[in-house]
Amino acid sequence: MKEVIIATKNEGKVKEFKEMLAPRGYDVKSLLDIGYTADIEETGQTFEENAIIKAETIAKETGKMVIADDSGLSVDYLGGRPGVYSARYAGEEKNDLANLQKLLQELEGVEKEDRTARFRCALALSIPGQETKTVEGAVEGFITEEPAGTNGFGYDPVFLVKDKDKTMAQLSSSEKNKISHRADALKKLSALLD
Repeated sequence: MKEVIIATKNEGKVKEFKEMLAPRGYDVKSLLDIGYTADIEETGQTFEENAIIKAETIAKETGKMVIADDSGLSVDYLGGRPGVYSARYAGEEKNDLANLQKLLQELEGVEKEDRTARFRCALALSIPGQETKTVEGAVEGFITEEPAGTNGFGYDPVFLVKDKDKTMAQLSSSEKNKISHRADALKKLSALLD
């Protein structure tokens, strides 16, 4: 088994990475698994810049292969917001419910065709002594008027997947892992891992 550290404390993300990488022979560890509790300051202006900052910081400190992701929601009507601020959209404390409520409030009264959005994910692969590589993935959809579904996390309950007629939170884990922004980016990352 090859060990890979996923530079996150988010259990939802770690679960997705495990489901996708374990069958490929990777022993997936989170920051919590390795006892890393410090916060990494994400000072980048893009998802890609933040992913690189996280991957390189952890790779430097552990000497191990690290995958970091930075991902979030971009809503066209809101000029791309919440974007890199997706996790802290409603304030400094990460709060999925507060973020979701703020988003729905900002889109109140906006017609469906103007509620287009996409989940975006940048992944950075950092291996000590090698140049960091990055890939990006996305999934298109719309923001619903109210939450639906209990799977997933974050904005999943209000993100209606284009061509699916279901929110991300109404999909099973296996369905989500086939079409999500992270799955799209991981497919591209797979080529790099090979």
